[in-house]
Amino acid sequence: MTQVLVLSVSTAVLAFLSFFHVYSEGADISALNDDMAQSTVIYDANGEVASKISALKNEGIKIEDVPDHVKNAVVAIEDHRFYEHDGVDLVGISRAFVQNVKAGSVVEGGSTITQQLTKNALLTSEKTYKRKLEEFFMAREIEKQYSKDEIMQMYLNRIYFGNGSWGVKEAAMGYFGKEVKDLSISEAAMLAGLIKAPSALDPHKNYDKAIERRNLVLKMMNTQGFIKDEEYKKAVGEKIALNEKGGDPLRGRYPFYVDSVIDEAIKKYGLTQEDVLTGGLQIYTELDVTMQTAVEATYAKDELFPEGTEKQIVQSGAVLVDPKSGGIRALVGGRGEHVFRGYNRATQLKAQPGSTMKPLAVYAPAVEEGWGVTDMLKDEEMEFKDYKPHNYNDKYKGEVPMYEALRDSLNVPSVWLLDEIGIAKGMESVKNFGINLDPQNDRNLGLALGGLSTGVSPVTMAEAYSAFANNGERHEAHAITKIVDKEGNTIAEYKGKKSKAISKETAEKMTTMLLGVVQDGTGKGAQIPGRELAGKTGSTQVPIKGVNGTKDQWFVGYTPQLVGAVWVGYDKTDQEHYLTTTSSEGAALVFKDFMSEALKNTKAESFNVPPLSKYIEEHKKEQRAKSVKELESRVKKESEKLKKQWEEAKKKLNKKKDEPKADAKQKEEEKVEKKEKEKEKKEKDKTTDSAAAATTTDSKDTKDSGDTKDNGDEGGTGDTGDNGGAGDTGGDGDGDAGDTGDTGGDGDAGDAGDTGDTGGDGDAGDTGDSGGTGDSGSGDKDSKN
Repeated sequence: MTQVLVLSVSTAVLAFLSFFHVYSEGADISALNDDMAQSTVIYDANGEVASKISALKNEGIKIEDVPDHVKNAVVAIEDHRFYEHDGVDLVGISRAFVQNVKAGSVVEGGSTITQQLTKNALLTSEKTYKRKLEEFFMAREIEKQYSKDEIMQMYLNRIYFGNGSWGVKEAAMGYFGKEVKDLSISEAAMLAGLIKAPSALDPHKNYDKAIERRNLVLKMMNTQGFIKDEEYKKAVGEKIALNEKGGDPLRGRYPFYVDSVIDEAIKKYGLTQEDVLTGGLQIYTELDVTMQTAVEATYAKDELFPEGTEKQIVQSGAVLVDPKSGGIRALVGGRGEHVFRGYNRATQLKAQPGSTMKPLAVYAPAVEEGWGVTDMLKDEEMEFKDYKPHNYNDKYKGEVPMYEALRDSLNVPSVWLLDEIGIAKGMESVKNFGINLDPQNDRNLGLALGGLSTGVSPVTMAEAYSAFANNGERHEAHAITKIVDKEGNTIAEYKGKKSKAISKETAEKMTTMLLGVVQDGTGKGAQIPGRELAGKTGSTQVPIKGVNGTKDQWFVGYTPQLVGAVWVGYDKTDQEHYLTTTSSEGAALVFKDFMSEALKNTKAESFNVPPLSKYIEEHKKEQRAKSVKELESRVKKESEKLKKQWEEAKKKLNKKKDEPKADAKQKEEEKVEKKEKEKEKKEKDKTTDSAAAATTTDSKDTKDSGDTKDNGDEGGTGDTGDNGGAGDTGGDGDGDAGDTGDTGGDGDAGDAGDTGDTGGDGDAGDTGDSGGTGDSGSGDKDSKN
């Protein structure tokens, strides 16, 4: 009776299927796509898998990557005639029908793997005869167009294994934390057993039932010859170790870094988000897992950040960059819950950089222009046209050396120096460091203090400062090194863009000064014991009248191996949301926390640049040499002045000496001339007297003319000559002595010859007439003697 029943049912089924044969020929299976979308895998700098991204509920795997024991486990429990039927197993359906009739309930299904694939991929889950017929016909059509391996691949990638795992790849990772290729026979059997009732047999909830089902699968595998007795016994005795965390532990790791990778792939390499999320790409990056973990750990420490309000938390963004390559080693774009491709403050922030701009816009270009580390800069209240900067504490020293102005982040010297070198030089320098400026709105002295029309991000600042750590060369900051598609073709690759920002000499001098900022200046809070660290703080004021606080805090610093930048502030600053601390108390401490941890496994290195003390000592020597030179110059000037005065004095003295000689000579000449005249006169007078004596006959009269007394009277006239000098001598005695007086007249020429000459006139007393003239002198006294 049973055989007749089975035969009747089989005949009816065959007739029914034949009736719909034409329908099956035209079944539409175009919606079935073997090109299974796969997760994109992110690799770190060492080529290790670091993270995965996907927008799919399931993740595909190629059949050649699936071990035989995994495929055999599914075949053994779900469709042991899979490799024999053409999509619909009539024998299996008949057997299942009989078994169900005997049991009085449905204890065995007749659906093949191909039918299950059809149902999951092409049809709805409704339970109607029409849907079942469509399932039959489509399964037959699938078998015609695809190989058994292709069907198995599509099936394994689409079947639901429970616990949110679609496809065998996700199931292997979700339940065991393994790749499919690493599954054991026992684990493969457990996954195959879940297909029948994934929720009821979930090993996380019903471990014993899951093990019971696994053992059944193993028995079927052994019975059907897929595994040997020894393998069966070992697999049954294996204890299953579940992945308690559930899901793929790699999926969703390092979310902010992955966001930056997606953005870079889209903006720089022209991919779409769908390409990245569903294309099964392999993206190789510059990620350093240790450093990334260090930064994420810092951002989990709420105590490092100021307390926010119920409306807003204090936000932050940070990045670490390799100065030798520009590779982004680590990145965190915010605090709190991560939002997929949300606002990334490490890469998308546009905030004013404050004093972190000073090295880029002022000091580096000044050093390039020849300014020295110890050159003096003006530090006094001053106004530049319509711009009047102030130092943070409103204190001024008159002038300070360059290193001190940078170390203490003084504003006025920075603005003054930019004015000295020219705004054009400052703007060109900033551009060389990789920061774009507005050619009109940023052309002002506010550039020295970070007053930009458009702000900057941490990654921008880290890239700029990397030139200081890399001998003046700047590499473009990047996360992606290579992108490979699922076929193994390289579709994008970083080519390595670099440029010269400053000279090596300038980079070394800037590093020397920036070391001073951390060692003795505003950046002390970022010091890392045992490591050389250079850097710069930066803060901006709240742009609200009446509110005295900080809007943005910055610290950008570097060691020889690594450059880091961090920003701290509110996404929206208002009267209730602003910072009350400076960068040295906030951002610098955050930087120190993740930087020290990121470098803990690396050897401390030195910049090998001259210490600041060397420049200071050289400056002192220069100042001493300058002082000595100035003193020598003053002494030389004074000496020349005294010499000139001495020469002038000598000229005057010689002139005075020459004047008496000239006068004496002139007088001597005049005296000689006068004597000549007098001599001529005497000769004339003698001639006259001789003529007169010849006409007189009285001998007595002749005798009287020779009277010595009369001559004495004439000698009195010589007394008049004595007023000039020595005439007195001529006036003494009798008339004969008058001749002596005449000699006295000659001697008198030694001083006052003219007066002596008058004594000479007395000599003319030889004639009586001249003697009469002598009576009018003081010779009366002489005559009484």
